[in-house]
Amino acid sequence: MSEQQHDIKPLASYEEARLWIEGLVAFGIRPGMERIQKLMELTGHPERRLKFIHVAGTNGKGSVCAYLTSVLLRCGYDVGTFTSPYITKFTNRFQYNGTDIPEETLLALSNRLKPLVEEIAASELGSPSMFEVSTALAILYYGTVAYPDFVVWETGLGGRLDVTNIVTPIVSVITNVGHDHMDILGDTLEAIAAEKAGIIKAGVPVVSAVSQPEAAQVIRDTARAKKSSLYMLGDQFRETATLVRENEQTFRFDGLFRSIDELTITLNGPHQRTNAVVAVMTLEVLRQYYALILEDEDLREGLRSAAWPGRLEMIGESPRILIDGAHNPEGAQMLAAALRETYSYERLHLMIAMLANKNHRDTLRHILPLVNTLVVTEADFRKALSAADLAALVHELREEAGYSFELIVEPDWKQALARLKMSTGEADLAVVTGTLYLIADVRSKLLYNQDSEKGW
Repeated sequence: MSEQQHDIKPLASYEEARLWIEGLVAFGIRPGMERIQKLMELTGHPERRLKFIHVAGTNGKGSVCAYLTSVLLRCGYDVGTFTSPYITKFTNRFQYNGTDIPEETLLALSNRLKPLVEEIAASELGSPSMFEVSTALAILYYGTVAYPDFVVWETGLGGRLDVTNIVTPIVSVITNVGHDHMDILGDTLEAIAAEKAGIIKAGVPVVSAVSQPEAAQVIRDTARAKKSSLYMLGDQFRETATLVRENEQTFRFDGLFRSIDELTITLNGPHQRTNAVVAVMTLEVLRQYYALILEDEDLREGLRSAAWPGRLEMIGESPRILIDGAHNPEGAQMLAAALRETYSYERLHLMIAMLANKNHRDTLRHILPLVNTLVVTEADFRKALSAADLAALVHELREEAGYSFELIVEPDWKQALARLKMSTGEADLAVVTGTLYLIADVRSKLLYNQDSEKGW
């Protein structure tokens, strides 16, 4: 250990460790693998001891991770689950068998990483970012403390240059491709698909639900070049809905290896059947390639019990309040489809806040035709779009299309929530949507959660 490392004061508490990691956000999003490679080298490559299921995509990653985790746990396996961002507490990101990493473990691993982070920061590589350190911490947790049978591993942003791509998985999953993070990933679906396809490794099977022909072709070409077996929704597997009602959907799975009847999920929206069937195909691949022990009853129970907070989640009954983190055009399209097909109501009252870097116009186009009242507000986050700017865009779109709804502009999200509740009658439905930073705050407030640490 260098003299400089001896001088580094250890972190004294979980809170200090969390603030240290989150303080690294100042270094921004920095695509590239050099710093995470150095961290893995300095810690003895713990990523090489683990079996990863790597999940990328524009939407649905978290839900697919939830289905996979729930089924694998039901089958009796030990499972690590790394996801982002978190809804309630920083420790949510690092789960083992459905339970958050203990605070004292996170503190110990942070103290192991801190001198290494300082060493790299002093080099030509510059400081590792918040997400790079979080990813390294997850690998250390699973590779040196918890030792799960499988790690369900969610990509942060993109795939090719995302630091989660430091691992070689046993199966890769690409849920879909849509218009998000275009400032970083590219401004065409083909460019974004190429970034997502970067998680495909030589000879490692791939499961995907990418639907647009131009994006799907990128996935096919990449899998072919890598000699990876590709299982594409609509080609090698499909789902057929047999029952759809609020909080219950049943479907039939037809795959390359077998068919399974009467699979039920409690998450809402047609997109959740797609996410579920992607998870089922992934498990079928593991059954074929890695002798995964998967009983049909465990599959059924695991799917049925899977939950994912903040996505079409009903958190209030009087009035009914639904929250959904639809923060890009594809997410808004899925929300609109669910509002049309799954939920019944007389009037729809919707509250929304967005970040400044999102595709607001196309997102709003899916939502505005449905609403009776729109409450525009601001997320409590440094990258929030102002309520005034969002309202100006809403007004512009309303004039263009001739929509008729009441527009309420309230920058304070707590006041906006109060006005939303006041507007919502017993037969109506209130929806809170947009950035997950708003969803996290509203969820914590309505569920009286005192342990909330909304953030990255």
